[in-house]
Amino acid sequence: MTALGIADYGLIGDLHTAALVGRNGSIDWCCAPRFDSPSVFAALLDPARGGRWRISPAGSWTSAQRYLPATNILETVFHLTGGVAHLIDFMPVGPARGASTEIHRRIHCPRGSVALDVVFEPRFDYARRRPWLAARRCGVVATDRFEQSLTVASGGDVAWHVDGERATAHLRLEEGHDAWFVLRFDDDDVHPVDDYEPQRRLETTARWWDSWLSQSRYRGAFRLEVERSALALKLCCYEPTGAIIAAPTSSLPESPGGTRNWDYRYVWLRDAAFVLKALDALGFSHEADRFLHFLRRIGRRGSDRHVQVMYTVDGHREMPELILDHLAGFGGASPVRIGNAAVEQFQLDVYGEVLETADAWRRARTLSEGTWQVLRHLVEDCAARWREPDQSIWEPRDQPRQYVYSKVMSWVALDRGARMAAALGHAADAARWSAEADTVRAEVLSRGWDAGRGTFVQSYGAPYVDAALLVMPLVGFLPPSDARVRGTLSAVRAELRTSCEELIYRYRAPDGITDRAGTGEGAFLFCSFWMIQNLALAGERAEAERLFRNLLRRASPLGLLAEQIDPASGLQLGNFPQALSHAALISTALIVDRQGPAA
Repeated sequence: MTALGIADYGLIGDLHTAALVGRNGSIDWCCAPRFDSPSVFAALLDPARGGRWRISPAGSWTSAQRYLPATNILETVFHLTGGVAHLIDFMPVGPARGASTEIHRRIHCPRGSVALDVVFEPRFDYARRRPWLAARRCGVVATDRFEQSLTVASGGDVAWHVDGERATAHLRLEEGHDAWFVLRFDDDDVHPVDDYEPQRRLETTARWWDSWLSQSRYRGAFRLEVERSALALKLCCYEPTGAIIAAPTSSLPESPGGTRNWDYRYVWLRDAAFVLKALDALGFSHEADRFLHFLRRIGRRGSDRHVQVMYTVDGHREMPELILDHLAGFGGASPVRIGNAAVEQFQLDVYGEVLETADAWRRARTLSEGTWQVLRHLVEDCAARWREPDQSIWEPRDQPRQYVYSKVMSWVALDRGARMAAALGHAADAARWSAEADTVRAEVLSRGWDAGRGTFVQSYGAPYVDAALLVMPLVGFLPPSDARVRGTLSAVRAELRTSCEELIYRYRAPDGITDRAGTGEGAFLFCSFWMIQNLALAGERAEAERLFRNLLRRASPLGLLAEQIDPASGLQLGNFPQALSHAALISTALIVDRQGPAA
């Protein structure tokens, strides 16, 4: 089998961490015990050094993957001469989850006879610590001889052979038979596989996912895509604190062989706000409740400091960016990075995204005094700082500018803050913030508009357009029918278009990031969804639905989306799956549905 692409993986998780499973039966990415912990499997970023856990048939075969209906339980089906093998992969959640993360794998032969190879090669701390492996009566134990350990329990008569840093097993399954494997983190003793009750926990996990998804009130034309997106977003939730990560991977490249390789295993407040808005619109309220708990927590910690762009899943502010030179990178795309230097940036728009989501949340709930004080602090901070230049939504690594998107979202922060203050009886705050919002709006309409070209621009006085400008009608800054909104939509489609009409780039302006010759980022899915939302709101419903369906066909066979798409090849690019892409899919489906049947 040739090297896997990003779209050749499925995601499993337990709301603490996640793993990517290739259609070759190999777990090539997993960090434990939480999303932003060091990896124990990272073949995704270096097939030779990164480490993996593969279960696949011996010899030649073909395969396909699917999720069991209404779950995040992954099934890989192998077809080979003489038989068929079904591999089930899942992490127990809800009542099925114990005190630590586990990965359960069942290989079953429904027809014929299959010979199988199992390769277990953990590599601790992003493959910076050499593992020690030992075979036990019931499986294998692996440790880094310092502080980390994990075990694999195996059922039946599986015989393991340990050769240095690699454990292998070979088995044959006859028709109707199966074998279980259970990996357990932070354990140094291997118990019989039946002690872990894998079949019962599979059934309990399936019921939990089905019960969670049943809360969705979506009944529109794109139900399968919306439900899969909701399930993918839930896998990005960190249950202990209510945090929501941007993606469960690091350094998947935004162009083949390129250098734009970033670590997304953190909580971007912006991305989380878009996710919560989408989930809340579907009827999932628990996630928003939990995230406001997270927001209060970081608000208390940072009461004397400005709000950050991102945080760790437990609310800490530090995530220094490091380059891992010993890893080759996905498809040779280097450098591989962990941590993210964008944490040091000032991004003014974050206030708007968080406060818009909070305002929508409070309309159906009661704000606690503690929550209101955190939100009030954000509004006051925005009122004091909105005139400053910033790095805005796309995090360029050059000097700050007066970005129009950031000013629009500052208006959102002040406008929504005024709404909440008025609803809570704080008339003075409401009047002051409303007046400041009017000032912001007047400045954007004056300095952000290029009358000669008939479009808003990326930053004051700049010659570039930016797909982020499409947010204006979505947040109510201007109505969809406004000539300035229509002009900006036309300019974005003309100047940021790709060879595929449903895909657009986010911008073409210099951003301070050096690319290798012949590389550059792909079309940005979030912006492509925004373009379709603009078309639908402007009354072009038939065109919006046509482009939306084209875009949905860009998803992986499992219905998952990365951050970007290469328009030339159709390859998915960037970290995967990307929460922002799936949140935008849900929001777009709701808007397209709301416009009624196409004419």
